[in-house]
Amino acid sequence: MNNIAVWFALVLVVPAASHGGPEPEQFRPAQSSLFSQSAGEALNRNFPDRDISFLLLDARTGEVLASRWENPETPIPLGSLAKPFTALAYGQQHDFRYPSHTCRGIGTGCWRPGGHGDVDLTAAIAYSCNSYFRMLTSNLTGADVSDTASRFGLEVPDRETSGAELAGIGPRWRISPLRMARAYLELVRERQHPGVGQILDGMARSAGSGTGAELDHALQNSTALVKTGTAACTHRRHAPGDGFVVALVPADDPRLVLMVRVHGVPGSHAARTAGEMLRRIED
Repeated sequence: MNNIAVWFALVLVVPAASHGGPEPEQFRPAQSSLFSQSAGEALNRNFPDRDISFLLLDARTGEVLASRWENPETPIPLGSLAKPFTALAYGQQHDFRYPSHTCRGIGTGCWRPGGHGDVDLTAAIAYSCNSYFRMLTSNLTGADVSDTASRFGLEVPDRETSGAELAGIGPRWRISPLRMARAYLELVRERQHPGVGQILDGMARSAGSGTGAELDHALQNSTALVKTGTAACTHRRHAPGDGFVVALVPADDPRLVLMVRVHGVPGSHAARTAGEMLRRIED
């Protein structure tokens, strides 16, 4: 067991009630509070930059353990963090059969000038391929995505939202950061459902060689599931965009979820910051 899992097991006991036995009321709240205080102090001490916002959640309960995020329940653009849920909405309409696609970079609307070449859904999640998701969402509307959004507790896009806007390309679909973090928890809980396994495989690949690789490199004794995103800046001090990352650790049985926003950088850079934050918790 890695250090993050060991520490988490010691300071945040999973409620016995979930296994049919009595919950140790006298023990769990104090331990949860201890973890929250320690994690919050570690992150605030080592990352005082107010350009960094974060939410740290218990992956078993969705409880917020530590945070520094102004108005985390206010919907904002979250960029490519929406892509997994849009993919599931597409899959719902197509028997969860996902096409392959050739990404040619700028010519097919991707952020990577040289493109990603031939990609399937798993690779498109790993590399956050805009070209793939422009193709996947070309005939989708807000109404098509509404059931999936509701299922995962996300704000429903308005009916006029369509196409690539539903993959977080552009600022139209706004989702609260806290709801998004918890939606990723639900994604892991539904890992046996159609389509979800391909998405989680993509998040694992993101950590290994995709847009979240900087996070995995920063960790010493753990692995992660990672999704990155870049979205329009909503700070009063405006920047061209903000970078977002959701990381679940350890990858095989998540105990923690860390969501990070870094002002004025792309999501791949935010992944590096998130990895350094998780390493501080691990230490």
